[in-house]
Amino acid sequence: MNFVVDYCLLYKKLFSDVRLFEAFKYLHIGCISDLKRKSLSEIAKIVGLNKYQGLHHLLKTPSWDVEKRRVLRFELILQILKGRPIILIIDETGDRNKGTKIDLC
Repeated sequence: MNFVVDYCLLYKKLFSDVRLFEAFKYLHIGCISDLKRKSLSEIAKIVGLNKYQGLHHLLKTPSWDVEKRRVLRFELILQILKGRPIILIIDETGDRNKGTKIDLC
């Protein structure tokens, strides 16, 4: 999970409270985990928290500036790409999954 911590550290300056930064990191770890249900209580369990309130607080009352986060994310993407071309694929269908399988062709 070191890559998650390294990624989250790039955003650390957006957080004035270390507890909120830790919650930010834990949410990322939970999102890429093998959990079937990615609820806050389940994420809290796998990252070793007794309660999920800190995760909830991060989402309910974010302390970061959304525009600053967007700008930082864009700057980081440009740094990582180093001028290399990319292909951006946008799924604009908005179709909701109606089952448990996806038809690929």
